[in-house]
Amino acid sequence: MYKFELIAGVDEVGRGPLAGDVYAAAVVLDPFYLIEGLRDSKKLSEKRRKILDIEIKTHAVAFSIGRASVKEIDEINILQASMLAMQRAVNQLSVRVDFAIVDGNRSPEFYCPSDWLIKGDDKHDSIKAASIIAKVARDKEMERLDQIYPEYGLARHKGYPTVAHLASLKEHGVSPIHRRSFAPCRFVIENKRNDTP
Repeated sequence: MYKFELIAGVDEVGRGPLAGDVYAAAVVLDPFYLIEGLRDSKKLSEKRRKILDIEIKTHAVAFSIGRASVKEIDEINILQASMLAMQRAVNQLSVRVDFAIVDGNRSPEFYCPSDWLIKGDDKHDSIKAASIIAKVARDKEMERLDQIYPEYGLARHKGYPTVAHLASLKEHGVSPIHRRSFAPCRFVIENKRNDTP
């Protein structure tokens, strides 16, 4: 019997924010089911992303979301944490894949052969799908954290270094979910230390 090759598209989201974990997703699409409107998650409205998130999860052969914590980001740096999140996403898939294709200019070590594709979230449907479900998952988590740390406005900017976020950091200091190794957070920590009599 002929066996279809299982290919996972892999993408990460959340390398740039000052707060929260970095997320990655791996998606194996069904070659016999076409999902209309797949695009890089950054080019979709929040409403459209949520609709596609449900459709992807309903019809994909397999999908998984991995993450690396703020602590891991600070310990091993954001690039290595992103690689770790992608490895976890692929390892957690309910099927063993034959190949992984990663958005970007490098690929972590997986149990299977892999390659990378620059602007893959514009070119490869399974990477587009991974980009969407990773973004929806991370945004949902940032909205949850906003309930715990409402002073930072996380639900609005999702932890990215907006003017409002930088102002709230300066006013309230660094929280347990902020990435202390990132320059704006380090700056706040050092200033607070210098201000201490």
